[in-house]
Amino acid sequence: MHKIDLRRIDLNLLLLFEVLMQQGSVSKTAEQLGRTQSAVSHALGRLRQQLGDPLLVKVGGRMQPSPYALDLVQEVRPILRSIERVLSPREAFEPHTSDREFRLAVPDLAMGLFPRLISRIQRDAPQVVLQWETPRSQTLLDVAEGQVDAALLPESVKRPEGVAAEVIGQFEWACFMREDHPSLSAWGAASWAAWPHVVVGTGDQMRSPVGSAAQEAGLKRRIGLTVPTFGAVAPLLAHSDMIATLPTLVLADAMQSFGLTARRVPFKVPAMRHVLAWSARLTNDPACLWLRDCLGEVVVGQMGGAAKLLDHLT
Repeated sequence: MHKIDLRRIDLNLLLLFEVLMQQGSVSKTAEQLGRTQSAVSHALGRLRQQLGDPLLVKVGGRMQPSPYALDLVQEVRPILRSIERVLSPREAFEPHTSDREFRLAVPDLAMGLFPRLISRIQRDAPQVVLQWETPRSQTLLDVAEGQVDAALLPESVKRPEGVAAEVIGQFEWACFMREDHPSLSAWGAASWAAWPHVVVGTGDQMRSPVGSAAQEAGLKRRIGLTVPTFGAVAPLLAHSDMIATLPTLVLADAMQSFGLTARRVPFKVPAMRHVLAWSARLTNDPACLWLRDCLGEVVVGQMGGAAKLLDHLT
């Protein structure tokens, strides 16, 4: 693909492209934007020429996107929303009347976290929309640019310039398994090392605290399965002889539903401090302050419940 000359790209073409991706139709796009079908077709032709890709092709009466178009719209949407926020008149944020869209980067740490968050938000701001994504390598750059409004991350992750953060708490660890797991008859370091473990491949650019702590204790974790999300762990434990060593926050809500039990980790794993991160430019933005208060309240509440579980472990 040839190099794009940004000086020749019309922002209106990207706005039109986003609507086309939503509608899948030139006529519907023209109706929504108040333009003629020929004008929309001409604009799409210009954008195709500029980007060197067909973008959308008519198949069976509907415009079908190319692979490049599917990737492009995911990048374009947050940029357009950021521009809208920057250019919108400055007004006091009123949660109960706002229809603002917020983008959060938070791991799927606990079953109850997002249900509680959405309940908290809908109580005060029923028209607000949330976009939830899991953190990735690009997340902190998106935070710095204001494309992600708030992110929950380990404190140890290096933050680029332009990202502000505050410690929200620390995650303590526990071992989880099904209630009749064979290891429970003689739980200890030998049992922990003997049975296969399920681990979550979060994609963080950091070494697993559990693996490091086990190595220091002279133990080796036998990994039986790696899964992409925390949400996959509970049902796997319920139907296998696997063990999971995770922050108590992750499975505290799921233990009863899946017939799980927990034990203390038989060696010392340092607590993992987490931070709530946001763009330094938005530190005093009323809407973002409100969002961070909501998210912080829910995460701290979840951590409080997990701490009670830890107090009762043997």
